[in-house]
Amino acid sequence: MNIKIRPGLLFDIDVIADYQEKMAWETEKMKLDLPTVKLGVAAVFDDPSKGKYWLAENDGAVVGCLLTVPEWSDWRNGTVLWIHSVYVRPDFRQHGVYKSLYQHLKTMVESSKDLRGLRLYVDKSNERAQKVYEALGMSGEHYHLYEWMK
Repeated sequence: MNIKIRPGLLFDIDVIADYQEKMAWETEKMKLDLPTVKLGVAAVFDDPSKGKYWLAENDGAVVGCLLTVPEWSDWRNGTVLWIHSVYVRPDFRQHGVYKSLYQHLKTMVESSKDLRGLRLYVDKSNERAQKVYEALGMSGEHYHLYEWMK
C-alpha cells in the first residue's frame, strides 16, 4: 500500500461530501442532506480561514480524508488545529490511512513556528476510534465537550 497525503482540491468536493455523509450515518446514524453537505464542503474552499481538507490516496484513489479547523490559543500564542470529519473507506481501515494523515499533520505542527498542536473530539461510543487516537499518543483526559446545536 502506497498512501500519499495531499491537500483537498475543488474537484474533490463530491468525494469529500460523500465520505461525510457516510461517516455521519456510520458513527451517529444521522442522515445528512447531501446538497447541504456539498455546500458546506465548498464553503471551506471558498474561505480558507474555515479550514483545510487533507486527503489520503492509494494508487490515485481517495481512501480517506479529514478537515483541519484552526483555533487561536491565547494560552499558547498560536494556532491549534482541530481534526474534524475523519473518514477512511472501510476496505482501507487498519492499513495505516488515518495514521498517515495524522503523522502528516503532526509533522506540519512540529515544523511550524505558529502551530501549537492537534485536537479532536470523538463520539463517546466510538471506542475503536478512541483506541486509534490513543495509540498515536493523543490523550482524552483533559476536557469534556459540551454543545448546544440548533
